[in-house]
Amino acid sequence: MKTINQFIMPKTAKRNSKGNLELGGCDCLELAEKYGTPLYVMCKETLVDMAQSFKNAFEDYPNFQPTYASKALMTKKIAEILHSEGFGFDAVSGGEIYTMHKAGVDMSKVTFNGNNKTPDEIKFALEVGIGHFSVDNFSEIEDLADALKGSDKTQPIHLRITPGIECHTHEYIQTGHLDSKFGFDLSQTDSAVEEILKHKNLELKGLHAHIGSQIFETKVFEDEVEVLIKEIVRLNKKFNLNLNEINIGGGLGITYTEADTPPSVYEIAEIIKQAIDKNCKKYSIEKPKLFIEPGRSIVGTAGVTLYKAGSSKQVPNGKKYVALDGGMADNPRPSMYGAEYIAEVANNKVGEPLETVTLSGRYCESGDILIKNTELPKIQKGDILCIYNTGAYNYSMSSNYNRILKPAVVLVNQGQPAMIVSRQTYEQLLENDL
Repeated sequence: MKTINQFIMPKTAKRNSKGNLELGGCDCLELAEKYGTPLYVMCKETLVDMAQSFKNAFEDYPNFQPTYASKALMTKKIAEILHSEGFGFDAVSGGEIYTMHKAGVDMSKVTFNGNNKTPDEIKFALEVGIGHFSVDNFSEIEDLADALKGSDKTQPIHLRITPGIECHTHEYIQTGHLDSKFGFDLSQTDSAVEEILKHKNLELKGLHAHIGSQIFETKVFEDEVEVLIKEIVRLNKKFNLNLNEINIGGGLGITYTEADTPPSVYEIAEIIKQAIDKNCKKYSIEKPKLFIEPGRSIVGTAGVTLYKAGSSKQVPNGKKYVALDGGMADNPRPSMYGAEYIAEVANNKVGEPLETVTLSGRYCESGDILIKNTELPKIQKGDILCIYNTGAYNYSMSSNYNRILKPAVVLVNQGQPAMIVSRQTYEQLLENDL
């Protein structure tokens, strides 16, 4: 069964009676006219469908907690929607925790991750009743213990380990291999547990690992489960513990272009469940509580970005460039990772002859290119272009480079658009200047 992560377009994408691109029952040209461009558009139906696919794929697992990796996209409305679907949250900053808290999220279902949590962030996370800390290093053990001094609170924690598994993704988004800034090497776990056991306010519940992002391989998840369960069994025996939780992180890839072939959620779920069954039988233990942290695969395909075409330039004996009114500040992934996307002209040009163009951004950088050498109908100034699969890591990584304003985010559902993040204004751009 195919799931949303295996499609390029949101499930509601179609051409309407005018020949214009429509998402969530909303005409993209009308959205661009009403809210301006660049514009992030999120399809609620696609978002919810993917969230439900994760729940359905693991519904026969006895103790499962889906946990959204909020760094992919975090706004109050996104938090509300996923909270209503029964998701917990993986947070990596005080700002993400604050957003979830203000959105009414059950904070006991939140895990605080990250390799350098500040004292203020730790204090705030404890105040709002965070569910788990994923402890990343020796320094954090001391910082967390210090923050709990004099308190009768016992804080559940997971120990984050690097399982020594490399997946074939960009080197910047590999996190499970041995030479990583994240987590404890397996040779350090005994020392980490010994340190944790010195502090009565820290309750070690299990282990956490994350092997990377945009993963298409399947065996890496099987290997990760084996490493985690084997290590839990060893630690339980050596330290007389009762660790019974594993967090395997996220990382499931999505289809940005036709060349991408990620597995479905159901395929990954079966591999994970079978690996747990196999290893639990091998070591004669009960199945642990399972946390999984999808991020990109939840929101990526649900989101698109609408741009307006501006100037164009034909290089003699070279490329034709079409400049859009956004670029690397609202989507830094092509510049950072060499990421590839698919674009479509949103207004009616169906059946018109194609030409090869390079879609460039408006920022003062030669590397500000969104898509190289793509075939599109001849683009005129003012045309609206849609770039697919921008729901993850676009708004969340956006910046004010060149002092250009950040776009708005609009949620579309059954013909009803709703702005969930307003477009930044010049006044807001200056509000922190002194």
